[in-house]
Amino acid sequence: MTSTIKVDRREGWTAITLNRPDRLNSFNEEMHRALAAALEEAADESCRAVLLTGEGRGFCAGQDLSDRVGKDGPPDLGYTIETFYNPLVRRLRALRKPVVCAVNGVAAGAGANIAFACDIVLAARSARFIQSFAKIGLVPDSGGTFFLPRLIGEARAKALAFTAEPLSAEKAEQWGLIWKVVDDDKLMAEAEALTAHFATQPTQGLALIKEAMQASSANDLDTQLDLERDLQRQAGRTPDYAEGVRAFMEKRQAVFTGRTK
Repeated sequence: MTSTIKVDRREGWTAITLNRPDRLNSFNEEMHRALAAALEEAADESCRAVLLTGEGRGFCAGQDLSDRVGKDGPPDLGYTIETFYNPLVRRLRALRKPVVCAVNGVAAGAGANIAFACDIVLAARSARFIQSFAKIGLVPDSGGTFFLPRLIGEARAKALAFTAEPLSAEKAEQWGLIWKVVDDDKLMAEAEALTAHFATQPTQGLALIKEAMQASSANDLDTQLDLERDLQRQAGRTPDYAEGVRAFMEKRQAVFTGRTK
C-alpha cells in the first residue's frame, strides 16, 4: 500500500484514510490506485464495515489539478472519470457492508460527491461541502448530478452546482445531505464507534438494506415491493436472522457473525 492511503485494520472493520494532507487529500493517479486496492481488500468477508476519512485539515479537495500541468493539449477528463472516479463510486456503492464517511474538513468537487456516495456521513462542525466544478467550467462528477437532486431536490442541487458556494456542515445536515454534525474534537471517536458497532451487526442484513435503498429511486412501487420480498427471502436464510430470533426468544444480546452461511 502506498503512503497516499493509510489502512488501519481493526477487529471486524477497516479504517481507510486519504493521506495527501499537503494537497488537502486531492486525488492523483497514485492515490486512486491505492484507494481502489484498499477497498478491494475491504470487500473480504472478514471486514464487516469500512470507515473513510482524510488526514489533516481537509477530507478531500477533489482532483489535484497540478497533476495535469505540463501535459500536451487539452486533457481527456472523460478518460479520468471512466478510469478512476466512476469505478470508485461504483465500488463504494457495491460494497456489501456499511461505509461510514467522516468528513473532517473541506470536501470539495469530487471529494464532496465521494462522501455522498458513502452510506452514512458524519461531518465535523467546521466542515464545508463545495461543488467547485463551475469555478473552472466543469460539470459535477463522481455522482454529483445523481446524488444531489435525489438528496436535496433539483432547486437546491442546481444552486449549489451553479454558484459553487460552500455549504456548512450544519446546513448539510438540515437539508438531509448528511447524517450528523459532530464537534470537531469528537468526530473521529464517534465515527470509529459507529463503524465498530456496525462490525458487530448482521452484515448480510445490512447489505440487503443497502441494496434495497439504493434501488428504490429507480423502481416503481410494485417493483420495489417485489425486491423487498426477494431480499427478505435471502435475509431469512442467513445465520444472523436465526441468531437474532434465538436471542430475542432467550432475552439475551444477539451475537452476529456476518457470515452468509
